[in-house]
Amino acid sequence: MSQNIDYSILDTPALLQFVFYPRPDNGPAPDCARDYALPTGDGITLGSRFYRHHQDSPSILYFHGNGEVASDYDEIAPLYLEKGLNLFVVDYRGYGQSDGTPTIRNLLADAHPSFQAFQEIRSMEGFSAGIFVMGRSLGSAPAIELAASYPDEIRGLIIESGFASLAEVLSHLGYPTGLPASINPDFPNRETIRRVSLPSLFLHGELDSLIPISESQDLFQNTAGEKSMVTISSAEHNDIMWRDPARYFGAISDFVTMLEAKQ
Repeated sequence: MSQNIDYSILDTPALLQFVFYPRPDNGPAPDCARDYALPTGDGITLGSRFYRHHQDSPSILYFHGNGEVASDYDEIAPLYLEKGLNLFVVDYRGYGQSDGTPTIRNLLADAHPSFQAFQEIRSMEGFSAGIFVMGRSLGSAPAIELAASYPDEIRGLIIESGFASLAEVLSHLGYPTGLPASINPDFPNRETIRRVSLPSLFLHGELDSLIPISESQDLFQNTAGEKSMVTISSAEHNDIMWRDPARYFGAISDFVTMLEAKQ
């Protein structure tokens, strides 16, 4: 995480209620998946669900949107498996089977122990191919945080419907109160993605009214590594993968396959 700023000053009740929509879910995993409790180091555990294709397949560590839980991907994960990809979906605090209460600070801080726990799971269970990190919407923040922090351990970054500036998105969505003056207006993603050297893929809906496509274009311009951007025509924020699933999942598959072939 960025130094010298106490992001806990963002964790006011009004802002947290505007950003997070947690809901519990304790439903069983489907046959293709297994659930894990990930330790964070402060007594809280995070729920996660690992959808498995094969031990020799590349894996995507996935951070979802603010109104989703890991089990929502029970119907989506098979589309990743069809492309020969494992998918590991992590819940935030208060979501799914996770303990605790979500905060802005922990959204970023928890990404690190989640990544470390996923590496241990892969090692113990014999998963050998590369790791990619992906974030959708709110999940773009922990995904970019990891991509900037572990360039030697992650093959590539995938961002879907991501944002550059929290302040700008909150303003766009009508949040009535500005952020504290001590918070960098580039926080969190524009600031962090400038440190990302990994190959990056950006996906965004052409008609996204919640997070405008200009936010992904901003991220695209600010990352220094090899990069590509795919726009899904006529897609909004929450139907992007269904408007043109062949293009959406094909872009992810092509990106991963290309980078795995270089190893």
